[in-house]
Amino acid sequence: MTLRGFDALRLDVEAFAAEAATLEGRWLLAELPRLTASTSDDAPADRSIQWRAAGRAVKARVGPAQTWLDLQVQARLPLQCQRCLGSVETEVAVQRSLRFVSGENQAAALDADSEDDVLALSRAFDLRDLIEDELILALPLVPVHGSCPEPLVAPADDPAFEQPARPNPFASLAALKSAKPGGSA
Repeated sequence: MTLRGFDALRLDVEAFAAEAATLEGRWLLAELPRLTASTSDDAPADRSIQWRAAGRAVKARVGPAQTWLDLQVQARLPLQCQRCLGSVETEVAVQRSLRFVSGENQAAALDADSEDDVLALSRAFDLRDLIEDELILALPLVPVHGSCPEPLVAPADDPAFEQPARPNPFASLAALKSAKPGGSA
């Protein structure tokens, strides 16, 4: 069998798995616009994402071989610290195996019944979109520094966060209680 060149942006996943082929490379963060929108504003344009994809066909007991794609992605992303709002460098790693089946209906049925991640086959599968999706899903919900580089200002110490004084509800209640009923002395 002769190995042919595969394009990560128009990948024939079934042929890729049948040949047990491997692709790897780097993409700039700027090439992944949805992921870029999740990073801090000062993210360098030349930041890169390293990835590797390997196809494999697994013989089934009955029927045709199962088509699998093993994905590994490494990225160091500048995210916004939710404590100090500064930029925090965050390592994001993805290691996932995805099973491909012939159609959307079969993928939905198997995905509901199985713990495997299942996608529908396509002759022009965009691996970059999949990698971007997986990185977005792997982002931490609340990125924070271990120890923020700038001292945090407590809201009580910051005049911008000064709250207007509210009357004490118990003082109002005490005033009502001490008032004479009926307004007569």
